[in-house]
Amino acid sequence: MSVQFIGMIGHRLASEIIPATGPIFDKQYIADFAKAHENAGFDRILVGYWSDQPDGFLVAAHAGAHTSKINFLLAHRPGFVEPTLAARKLATLDNLLDGRLAVHIISGGNDAEQRRDGDFLDKGRRYARTEEFLQVVKKSWYSEQGYDHHGAYYQAENAFAQIKPLQAKLPVYFGGSSDDAIRVAGKHADVFALWGEPLASAAETVHAVKAEAARYQRDIGFSISFRPILGRTEDEAWQKAEAIRARAKIQLENSGHNFGSPKPQSVGAQRLQNAVAQGDRLDKHLWTGIAALVGGGYNSTALVGTPDQVSDALLEYYDLGIENFLIRGFDPLNDAILYGEELIPLTRRKIAARKQAAGLQPLPAAHAEW
Repeated sequence: MSVQFIGMIGHRLASEIIPATGPIFDKQYIADFAKAHENAGFDRILVGYWSDQPDGFLVAAHAGAHTSKINFLLAHRPGFVEPTLAARKLATLDNLLDGRLAVHIISGGNDAEQRRDGDFLDKGRRYARTEEFLQVVKKSWYSEQGYDHHGAYYQAENAFAQIKPLQAKLPVYFGGSSDDAIRVAGKHADVFALWGEPLASAAETVHAVKAEAARYQRDIGFSISFRPILGRTEDEAWQKAEAIRARAKIQLENSGHNFGSPKPQSVGAQRLQNAVAQGDRLDKHLWTGIAALVGGGYNSTALVGTPDQVSDALLEYYDLGIENFLIRGFDPLNDAILYGEELIPLTRRKIAARKQAAGLQPLPAAHAEW
């Protein structure tokens, strides 16, 4: 099982500790941010979705034009673009990016935010719509002839897309922690995405999703999200964490910007709040300080320590069957560069050494016996 590192790019410099600067669509920053991830050795970068922010399709297209190797993960909420059109838009973008696209499907965990874009379905019906959305999208991607679709949420007659994904299969990531989310993911997702939970609860989710996927004779991968805080020593890393908490508290109070939280209908947010209730520091290096400030509204838990300690913490999740790590920092661009200097290559080396010890990976050529 190979490890994949996913970053996240924004459309301007901003974080919990950095006030938003520059134009809301900062073309140069997007390009620089994407190139920094590519140079740091990330495998993929997430482009997020918010009801009041620039269009992710165009952010990804612009970032893709300034990179050549790194893959993209575009967040998309069903309900605002008909699935036949969404399929063509995604396939077109995959062709534009030379086959580097995956889509991250999010049904939405905040009724108020959904309504900003005109979606008044409740959460349960949003997941039912998502399931139907994915059925139609996949028909458009992979059908070689026209098809009809008559469902509860979408209707189409003789639908057909000449534009297909450049990849033989465009990967579908899926977000959500509710029973409905797990049900839909088991049928349709290639990768199930978790926020950074304690090991025990992450293991429960992995088990539940695998069991659901097995009902359809499907294998499924997993991704988990953390905000690593690194120091030369463990004490230095924890001092950085406390400084980040203090700065974030002041900025959140002064700006009124909640970064998309809270999400009262989100089971994922509730799970992070449960983690917060267990304490500030969980397992060996998991920190819930920022998750507490934002009500668990997004991927806000951190792994704190030296690069070696954080790498070992990631490996504990890897041992649960989680092979994708979405890591992003509180100083977004500089932290992406920092992760590439030691954390990412160190983790890859440790996993390669494990595989070699287990006889799953050949020795380097210089040491091979002929």
